[in-house]
Amino acid sequence: MPGTNLTREEAQQRAKLLTVDAYEVELDLTGAQEGGTYRSVTTVRFDSAEEGAETFIDLVAPTVHEAVLNGHALDVAAAFQDSRIALPGLKAGRNELRVVADCAYTNTGEGLHRFVDPVDDQAYLYTQFEVPDARRVFASFEQPDLKATFQFTVKAPAGWTVISNSPTPEPKDDLWVFEPTPRISTYITALIVGPYHAVHSTYEKDGRTVPLGIYCRPSLAEFLDADHIFDVTRQGFDWFQEKFAYDYPFAKYDQLFVPEFNAGAMENAGAVTIRDQYVFRSKVTDAAYERRAETILHELAHMWFGDLVTMEWWNDLWLNESFATFTSVACQASVPGTRWPNAWTTFANAEKTWAYRQDQLPSTHPIMAEINDLEDVLVNFDGITYAKGASVLKQLVAYVGQDEFFKGVQAYFKRHAFGNTRLSDLLGALEETSGRDLKAWSKAWLETAGINILRPEIETDENGTITAFAVRQEAPALPAGAKGEAVLRPHRIAIGLYDLKDGKLVRTDRLELDIAAAGLTDVPQLVGRTRPAVVLLNDDDLSYAKVRLDEVSLKNVTAHLGDFTESLPRALCWASAWDMTRDGELATRDYLELVLSGITKESDIGVVQSLQRQVKLAIELYADPAWRPAGLTRWTEAAQEQLRAAAPGSDHQLAWARAFAETARTDAELDLLAGLLDGGVVVDGLVVDTELRWAFVQRLAATGRFDEPEIAAELERDRTAAGERHAATARAGRPTEAAKAAAWASVVEDDKLANAVQEAVIAGFVQTDQRELIAPYTAKYFASIKGIAETRSHEIVQQIVVGLYPTLQVSQETLDATDAWIAENDPAPALRRLVTESRAGVERALKAQAADRAAAK
Repeated sequence: MPGTNLTREEAQQRAKLLTVDAYEVELDLTGAQEGGTYRSVTTVRFDSAEEGAETFIDLVAPTVHEAVLNGHALDVAAAFQDSRIALPGLKAGRNELRVVADCAYTNTGEGLHRFVDPVDDQAYLYTQFEVPDARRVFASFEQPDLKATFQFTVKAPAGWTVISNSPTPEPKDDLWVFEPTPRISTYITALIVGPYHAVHSTYEKDGRTVPLGIYCRPSLAEFLDADHIFDVTRQGFDWFQEKFAYDYPFAKYDQLFVPEFNAGAMENAGAVTIRDQYVFRSKVTDAAYERRAETILHELAHMWFGDLVTMEWWNDLWLNESFATFTSVACQASVPGTRWPNAWTTFANAEKTWAYRQDQLPSTHPIMAEINDLEDVLVNFDGITYAKGASVLKQLVAYVGQDEFFKGVQAYFKRHAFGNTRLSDLLGALEETSGRDLKAWSKAWLETAGINILRPEIETDENGTITAFAVRQEAPALPAGAKGEAVLRPHRIAIGLYDLKDGKLVRTDRLELDIAAAGLTDVPQLVGRTRPAVVLLNDDDLSYAKVRLDEVSLKNVTAHLGDFTESLPRALCWASAWDMTRDGELATRDYLELVLSGITKESDIGVVQSLQRQVKLAIELYADPAWRPAGLTRWTEAAQEQLRAAAPGSDHQLAWARAFAETARTDAELDLLAGLLDGGVVVDGLVVDTELRWAFVQRLAATGRFDEPEIAAELERDRTAAGERHAATARAGRPTEAAKAAAWASVVEDDKLANAVQEAVIAGFVQTDQRELIAPYTAKYFASIKGIAETRSHEIVQQIVVGLYPTLQVSQETLDATDAWIAENDPAPALRRLVTESRAGVERALKAQAADRAAAK
């Protein structure tokens, strides 16, 4: 398959033939302020195993001027086709290739992204290369197992800074010549260029000093809390170096907050790029700081998992992402001086909920996924690769023991430093240190898809004494269209026993045991004991499974969910209730009452905000449409009540202000938003700052209270890139046919919007209380997406296909239209996956609505 979609077979063939030694990359970015294209010169030295063999190098570029292989100029017109340069007649042994091309700046967050800050009108550049986009900047053998050294030479405008993987040199005549990197993969090389603001420090340990840097645009410098970011970073250095028994493997560590970033962050070796929304312009809750800290630690963990040791091919992507996720949360929860000792609560509440959702889609797949080509991996950065994999690693730690686990990891790093590995390499190291045979464990957990359900089966006598206790494991059938079969698995779990004491649910005992890969596991240790108020399976969240409560426990949890003394069991019960709602086992109206009964007692602000999001989603998608207005009224009134009752200036007050703003719709409620915005109404302690103002403006625009004059006036107050995005959302959110048509045209019919602005427009276009207004766009959606998928870049396609899918049109007609489109168009696998995942959401919503409707009878 020629072109940009490299197959696994092609990568294997190229890896057998080539050993890549070094790249020298010269870029002339002096015209970056104006944009367009830039000159890229690549010299790559590599060895061929065969005389006369032919291969290819990857390059996505508007123009190739010359390609010289071993001193002989290739016919560029013939050799450069489909984003590849054919390399015929290789010499056995050393070869040298020089490629001169014009490459293009992008505004999609892929390759070399160019952004102009409206505050200072200066351009800011950064690269984003994962998965296959180094080839947009220089000619490269674009696959993770062909590691090499990289030396970058960059010509930049005067006064700008250039940051890369190697330490930043002193420029001479605006020319920045970097030292070669260690052997790394193409996708973790990086260049960040522009008049960035910088703060510097160091990490010092055992006589070694690692330079640290933090960068952002000058327009964000006043909001940059560098000391806090350095503190988290140093905690990560201490913890990872101790647990991994391997010093930080690169010469320096820079963290660069960059604009219009598509993901949370990227683990470029020694030069991590992070979305600059993590430089908080306004007050945020502690949950936002916790999330940022986890992101910082996640990327730092990648310096070992992914950068030092890299997967051979993308089917082992989880070796990067799952390990980085697991170790970052483990660090956050246990490092001395941590601000977030309850990080596992957040993990259970956020990451695992993401994993459970992903694992119940038609696209579910094993953690070790089958990746046939680059299109497969591009859509595989999902809840299974990150969150399920991390959950299973937590299970593995419980299974083999924490000390044995980290001893195996230490051996793995020492054995494979700066190399590439497969799953078997890691499992072999863990088997050596733990003494356990992990082949069966791996097959059950890493090589199969789907999720198990654990249920307690409890019998008691007339005195409340337990006479029989067992755990039943179920393996629900995989969703229609999913590959593979459901399986039962071995689980290492804890069973928590909770009783009410002085109105609080307190754990009175805990039992840890293995659940066999069979239907029923007896637990004789609990026979003869008095039945507690709550029996919680998978207490401490050791395993990955959906957990259900027995009838007595469910009754007590329903009455006292907010009364658990610890945050983690509360989060596990909240997650179970949410999962039951999504599965149609708990009616949306009952879920709403459960949340309202317990959320006021919930101290963990991250859990509170998750519950707020889930309640809104449940009412909008899973509630009987006839009851939905009543549910929204109940929720909005409760949100306003909590806004006024919360402690002045608290995180809870801010969270409730945002929750109220999302669903306010009556005249009185909208009057309150307008009053808070203009200062006519004051809620003690609530600071209506920049970001909160935009939340109010967007809701007032979506309900027809505000139009262009008010939006433009707010943008005048906030003439920043963030302000422009917020204004784009507000404009697209207006409830008029003209506003929707303009928003649709800017995204679907044109391709000029930058990735972040497009995302903002889509967010405004899809308003839950504008279903009828946007219903006609369902047909337009299906008429457009195949062409978009064939002409736009991956990140842009994903935004449009997922963001504009008619999710709010919960009906059989939407399912039928989707099925007809698939049948008629036979989309490529990646596009098919995006559409079928969205379809599954509508199908689930239909079933949940039926369950909620039945509950009213």
